[in-house]
Amino acid sequence: MKKETLLEMYYMMLKIRRVEERILEIFAQGKIPGFIHVSIGQEAVPVGVCSALRPDDYISNTHRGHGQALAKGADLKRFMAEIYGRKDGYCQGKAGSMHIACNDLGVIGSNGVVGGGIPISLGTAFASLYKGNDRVTVCFFGDGATNEGTFHESLNLAALWNLSIVFCCENNGWAEFTPQKVHTKLENLSVRAESYGIPGVTVDGNDVLKVKEEAEKMIARARKGEGPSLLECKTNRWFGHFAGDAQKYRSAQEIEEVRSFDPILKFQKILLEKKNLNPKDIEETEVKIKSQIDEAVAFAEKSPIPGIEGLLENIYT
Repeated sequence: MKKETLLEMYYMMLKIRRVEERILEIFAQGKIPGFIHVSIGQEAVPVGVCSALRPDDYISNTHRGHGQALAKGADLKRFMAEIYGRKDGYCQGKAGSMHIACNDLGVIGSNGVVGGGIPISLGTAFASLYKGNDRVTVCFFGDGATNEGTFHESLNLAALWNLSIVFCCENNGWAEFTPQKVHTKLENLSVRAESYGIPGVTVDGNDVLKVKEEAEKMIARARKGEGPSLLECKTNRWFGHFAGDAQKYRSAQEIEEVRSFDPILKFQKILLEKKNLNPKDIEETEVKIKSQIDEAVAFAEKSPIPGIEGLLENIYT
C-alpha cells in the first residue's frame, strides 16, 4: 500500500475522532438539537471500508454514522452545519445527526430505526443491477440489527437477485444497552451469511488494515457481479448508546479495558515502526485537523436557522 494512502487513512481516523470529541463538547453546551450517537473507538471500520470504495459507490449509514459520512468524503463544514440543524447543512438542517444524507457522495442516508436502513440499501444495489453499471453499495449496521427481520429478509433477497452489495456489521458488542451474549448465542455473527448462500467473514474491527483488506475483496467480488457478502467487524464502543448515557449497565473496568484497544494508536504504532510517520507528522496532523474543525464550527454557528417557509421543500415519499 502506498505511503500516501496509509497517511490518508490515519488522517481520516484521527479526524473522525477529533470531530466527534468536539461534537460531544458542543452538545453538552446545549448548542446542538436532538440526540447524538458517537462512534468513538470504532474509527477503523468506516475508514477501512470506505477507503476501498470508489467515489461513485453508495453507502447506507446508521444513526451512529458520523464516521461513515466523513470517511466517504463529506465536507466538514456542511456536515457540521447539518449537525447544528442549520440551513447550510447537507439536508438544510432537517436531518441533523441521525439522518445525514449526501447524495453527491453516494451517502444515501442514515436511519434512526435499528436495521431500518438495510432494506433501503437494496434500492441502490438493485438500481446498479437494473442500469447495468458496476457501482457497489455498502450497508452499515450494528450487531443488534442482525436480529431484526429486515436483516434476514434483505440478505435473502440480495442473495436471490445477486445484488452488488456488502453488508457491513459494526459489531461493538452492544445493541443499545444489551450485550451481544444476551441477544444471541452466536460468537461470530458472520456465520449467518451461510443461511443465505453468501460469504461471511469476521475481522478485527480495530485493525484498519485488516478491515480494508477484507472489504477490498468483498467489494471487488460485488463489482464483478458475483453477489453480496457479509463483513463483521468486531470493534468497541467507548461511550454510551447516546450522548449523556452514563453506561451504568457497564463496569468501569470494562470501559477502561475496551479503551485499551484504540484503533488509532494501533495504526499509529504500525506507521511509526514502518517509518511512514514520525512524531512531527502526528503533531502537524493534529494542528491541521483542529483548524479544520474550528472553521467548520464557526461556519455552522454563522449558518442561518431554517425558517418555517422551507418546511416542505425537498420532501418526498
